[in-house]
Amino acid sequence: MRTMPQIGQIVKVLRGKDEGSFAVVVGLSENEPYVWIADGNKRRFDQRKRKNILHLELQPETSSEVADSMHETGRVTNGKLRYVIQKFIERKGE
Repeated sequence: MRTMPQIGQIVKVLRGKDEGSFAVVVGLSENEPYVWIADGNKRRFDQRKRKNILHLELQPETSSEVADSMHETGRVTNGKLRYVIQKFIERKGE
């Protein structure tokens, strides 16, 4: 059994039209192997995508800013998602 992603965790998309891009987990599905992801750019928070976790590569980094925002208000700004992903990519050096 794979580990379940956390809200705010950065993931790399392995399948679909967003393949190769990074996104942030913004919601979890209880019984299914699915999560909701958004990147704040092409995939905005209001049009978040439901993805099978088998099609995602979980990154070892979780954004506490996104997680806190989701727990407090139930949403997160697209700007914050873009910022978190940009900082992650800069640190990773891609």
